[in-house]
Amino acid sequence: MSCTVPSVWLTTLGCSKNEVDSAKVTGMLDDAGYRRAVAPERADVVMVNTCAFIESARRESIDTILALSAARKDGAKLVVIGCMAQRYERELEEALPEADAVIGLDRYSELVDRLDALTQWMPRRVCSIPRSHMDILYQVRRPTPTMPYAYVKVAEGCDRSCTFCAIPQFRGRQRSRPPANIREEIVDLVAAGVGEIVLVAQDLAGYGRDIGVSGGLRELVESVSDVEGLRRLRLYYLYPREVRPALISTMAASPVVADYFDISLQHSSERLLRAMKRPGSGERHLDLIARIRREAPEAALRSSFIVGFPGECDEDVESLGEFLREALLDWVGLFPFSPEEGTPAAGFERQLPQEVKAERLRYLQEIQDDVTSSRNAAQVGRVLEVLVDQVEEGQAVGRSYREAPEIDGVILLDEGRPGEWLEAEITGCYGLDLAGKVTASREAAAKRAGAR
Repeated sequence: MSCTVPSVWLTTLGCSKNEVDSAKVTGMLDDAGYRRAVAPERADVVMVNTCAFIESARRESIDTILALSAARKDGAKLVVIGCMAQRYERELEEALPEADAVIGLDRYSELVDRLDALTQWMPRRVCSIPRSHMDILYQVRRPTPTMPYAYVKVAEGCDRSCTFCAIPQFRGRQRSRPPANIREEIVDLVAAGVGEIVLVAQDLAGYGRDIGVSGGLRELVESVSDVEGLRRLRLYYLYPREVRPALISTMAASPVVADYFDISLQHSSERLLRAMKRPGSGERHLDLIARIRREAPEAALRSSFIVGFPGECDEDVESLGEFLREALLDWVGLFPFSPEEGTPAAGFERQLPQEVKAERLRYLQEIQDDVTSSRNAAQVGRVLEVLVDQVEEGQAVGRSYREAPEIDGVILLDEGRPGEWLEAEITGCYGLDLAGKVTASREAAAKRAGAR
């Protein structure tokens, strides 16, 4: 039996919700006594947290697994976890002899025992291991984040029945965390130096309905906004029907909540939206956008759209292009339809060829690129509060309320240190990114305002 403490390298693929899962798994392994490897080539266990959302994500997961398998040192173990392990556990075990273990979301409570067996490590352990995935989400303290922002998952699973989405099949029905538990985690993160918290879930706007939180997401936002030291709270993935006037007002009125509305609209064609089992229409989407901008005139809006859904015609694409020109969304994700196994849409008639989807995607992306560039150019001359995320080759890189981490553009500053909050005048626009000149720290600006 091994007496040396084994080291683990964990690679995370997919969305911010997977990032949260990886942070919790890392915290659990820290508690269990495992060391963190400095590189995958030096690890005793190489672990991959996979994504199974669409076909391209699954291909990336497989490619990453095979690449890390080839790069690992002799005798190192390879463990596959995450969404793909949950959805295709048996298939992966058969197709990937390189993997020493495939452990889905529902079996994360077995992870420590499996690693102990694989590494033949027999520690004297005093910590208790959570017995379910939700226990891990509730109980495990994550490691100190390396960035000045952190994602906090407030619920697991989804109750929606969108015909294109397989997430409920492997993530299950929605299970919300209690507000007090979420607040406790945010308090810990802020105390560790995190300035921006991003609330995430498969269906964030549906938070709380399964546990009797009558005010839902609005009540949760109000319950955590007064955490001492929290400077920015950002909300991801809002279902359009749940973006009600009370939530908009709460977000717009709060000095902590970013005026950033991430609403998954999916299309402007009412016919296609009904086929997707999604709410709204192009007209109703525009009404919602106008309502938000009346309450929060400087709000940044992000959305995502599916291109090439079965039955989509040229007129639908033209309509979506006109919608993008009129909606003036700051940030947009455009994704080709992927016929996911087990979803109703995979069996719909009038499936479109890949080349048609790609052509339509290019057409719509060109339209949105022009819109985004125009929205960004309009920021020149404004003074924005910027959180510096990192310094790359001497260049400070940060974000205002308008830019979400990892998915939107950034603001390049002439100075700054990671974790600093700075006032900056926007001096230039370079497509997705902005350039700014620092005018003051947030603290100095506050003192100046107080003196006036």
